Amino acid sequence: MTGGPRQEGGGGPLDVVLRAGRAVVLGGDGTEVERAAAVGVRDGRVAVVTDVAAPLDAVREVVVPDGVVLLPGLVDTHVHLQDPGHPGWEDFTSGTAAAALGGVTTVVDMPLDCEPVTVDPAALAVKVAAATGRVHVDVGFWAGLTPDSLPLLGDLLAAGALGAKCFLVDPGTPGFAPLTAAGLEAALSAARALDAVVLVHAEDAGPSPDGSSPGDPGPSYASWLAARPPALEDAAVARVVEAVARTGGRAHVVHVSSASAAALVAAAKARGLPLTAETCPHYLVLAAEDVPATATGFDPRFTVAPPLRERAHAAALWEALRAGTLDLVVSDHSPGGGDGGPPGIASLQLGLPLVWTVARPRGVALTDVVRWMCRAPATLAGLASPAGRRKGAITPGADADLCLFAPDRRAAVDPRALAQRRPDTPYTGRQLTGVVTGTWLAGRPVDVRGRPRGQVLLARPHGKES
Repeated sequence: MTGGPRQEGGGGPLDVVLRAGRAVVLGGDGTEVERAAAVGVRDGRVAVVTDVAAPLDAVREVVVPDGVVLLPGLVDTHVHLQDPGHPGWEDFTSGTAAAALGGVTTVVDMPLDCEPVTVDPAALAVKVAAATGRVHVDVGFWAGLTPDSLPLLGDLLAAGALGAKCFLVDPGTPGFAPLTAAGLEAALSAARALDAVVLVHAEDAGPSPDGSSPGDPGPSYASWLAARPPALEDAAVARVVEAVARTGGRAHVVHVSSASAAALVAAAKARGLPLTAETCPHYLVLAAEDVPATATGFDPRFTVAPPLRERAHAAALWEALRAGTLDLVVSDHSPGGGDGGPPGIASLQLGLPLVWTVARPRGVALTDVVRWMCRAPATLAGLASPAGRRKGAITPGADADLCLFAPDRRAAVDPRALAQRRPDTPYTGRQLTGVVTGTWLAGRPVDVRGRPRGQVLLARPHGKES
């Protein structure tokens, strides 16, 4: 490196140096590059990134094995940990253990599927107290925006929420009513004044073209698809685009599932609107054609909203990622679909190999996957800003959150190896390419059998975080 390695932090020996023949680090132009590198860590942060054989004074050295790539820890900004209030579903300890085993070092928790729902500062304080001392990775929180909580957005952000999430269709959660079109505009106007982002579950309440109800899955997967067709998603995304255009507020569309919704996002971005969007592993890997029928309807492990659509939609979503229309890939982890739990697909521990299994044959580079699953989610949550802790990249000054990933190794999904509280997953038995072999948090390996040492991340004004 010309001029020698750039270093961050104080003097003295480094705590540890990791030497990797392959590493995905942040290049000088601010984009991911893969190269051989030595990564030096001091006080939980990356102090230096330099040539793999460069002499560095360190207390400890770790040589990353051949066949393993050193990645930044993944950042998952769409996780339903369902804690407190539902001990039979996912809790902070089980969910963050699953995250750590999947190479995820930061998660941002959704504000529903818990009691109380996170729609006021007091409820956020309950969340923080429940998480403190119980998380294996770092955890932040989205606030909930409902008609009643709109006036509290500033208070919720001041209390530490990283942003806010709303629904345009009834999620079926008591205390979490959806926003009307006028309410969405009010939310975006308030968010613009506070320099905050609003996440939107963009489905319309209907009626659908065939008159069916979006809240009734019916007796078959075909009926579930008919009840939530792309037209309902498209109508809601169009409403978000219109509200962004009217207010200038930043919006983020969660879990885009259809080709036509992605096209609406692309058109909005072409207009220069402050809109971002995500999709999820299940929309990229699974399809409606994969859902098995059962004697009573269809396998509940595949129940998710929006639904898994036909394979042509998955192909379009891959193209939207390549084009930059969709910015990030996050799990929407929510073990459910049966036994009284909410609809959802659990993939927090499996997200990276799931995406890589399908990305690699498409010619997608590992650097692109890292951008979608590390830096872009960190940016959405305000955790990549130099003003706060820096997540989602290996670069001097960033938190030393790391994932060791063997991209050529193959393994079958075994529910017994999953740390999530409920072993239900539609991926059981599926052969995946890529295995997470280790996860480091703040410069130390994570051991999910030991005492949790993840931190609660609370936002502060101007993007700073504690």
